Amino acid sequence: MSHKRIPKRKAAIAVGGVVALGAAAILLPSANASQDGAPDDAAAAPRTLKAGDASDLAARLAGTLGDAYAGAWYDGEGKRLVVNVVRGEGDMALKVRSAGAEVREVDNSMAELQAGAGTLKSEATIPGTSWAVDPRTNKILVTADSTVTGDKWDRLESTVESLGSGMATLKKSEGTFRTFVSGGDAIFAGGARCSLGFNVTAGDGSPAFLTAGHCAAAGDAWSDQQGGEPIATVDQALFPGDGDFALVRYDDPATEAPSEVNVGGQTVPIVQAAEATVGQQVFRMGSTTGLADGQVLGLDATVNYPEGTVTGLIQTDVCAEPGDSGGSLFTQDGLAIGLTSGGSGDCTVGGETFFQPVITALEAVGATLGDGGGAAAGDQADGQDAGAEQDGAGGDQGVQEQSDMGSDRHSGLTRTH
Repeated sequence: MSHKRIPKRKAAIAVGGVVALGAAAILLPSANASQDGAPDDAAAAPRTLKAGDASDLAARLAGTLGDAYAGAWYDGEGKRLVVNVVRGEGDMALKVRSAGAEVREVDNSMAELQAGAGTLKSEATIPGTSWAVDPRTNKILVTADSTVTGDKWDRLESTVESLGSGMATLKKSEGTFRTFVSGGDAIFAGGARCSLGFNVTAGDGSPAFLTAGHCAAAGDAWSDQQGGEPIATVDQALFPGDGDFALVRYDDPATEAPSEVNVGGQTVPIVQAAEATVGQQVFRMGSTTGLADGQVLGLDATVNYPEGTVTGLIQTDVCAEPGDSGGSLFTQDGLAIGLTSGGSGDCTVGGETFFQPVITALEAVGATLGDGGGAAAGDQADGQDAGAEQDGAGGDQGVQEQSDMGSDRHSGLTRTH
């Protein structure tokens, strides 16, 4: 993401100015536009959807289905939304099909899965563990890093078993859960390095950006050069607790802060913030490893870092390393999804990475992104087709990898002056 500050300086800050070794990315017009040309009598067939539109449709169906709703996920290959409906709710399944989504009958309700997550919170909040609901398996995905051994592992395992058969799966991660902050380049404070996430407009109209909340612990004043003069000051930050995000205001009110992500000499325009959808393909940009991609694995994830527990995160299989903290998670068609929080592994062996949802951060700090919207474009089209792809002439810009690359949401919010 490039940032041009005037009139004092014309240097640019770029998210991921240092791209991973050997990595290159180009921007191309979207080549997979399609039209929903199905006849009216085929309305029950699953519709072809963009991921952002699928997320919007899932949110609407969740409200319609009530207790029968058991989560949803995006089938990227088929470009369709799959909605879980509790077994035996035939009328609700019909509503899902009529809306253009695919139905899958499951045994575990969302209330039961959330109750299981509550049990894990009360009985197994152990540093080095995480859990999130995985709608593709209709189970809670529980992960333990390499530090969870001995009595801690036994405690976690017995808690998972107590949830009952078919309610949760337990896996071991080879790495160690940690926040991805380091020393180096990109944005700097107190000898620490993080990555800028997205440029935003603060509530009073001044230019600012979002990054990870744990980065704010390094200091209030941030620079675009190691040891350089400060250019921005932390205004609000949250970590740990109900999120991991910070609002950092540019010191010069004349700063031009375009809504875009720099992916190594080229930019992806960021049009709006959007909710993540399980199964969605996403891209991450960070100052250490550059551009990487993967899929969303779970939502509303809880991660028990050594510094404390963070809730409400997005779980992915996208790699990240120290220094990538705060970096942008976005989609090919320019939707802002998340801010890099932490995880395990690296971009050589892979691992899990967790992200702060952008929409939650924007709501908490009172900022806007892109064209001022806090949600995906699909929210603006009530009454219209819920998501047939219609990129059209001059369609969306896309990212394509060219080479191998390794409650109250405001509670606990702090303001730094």
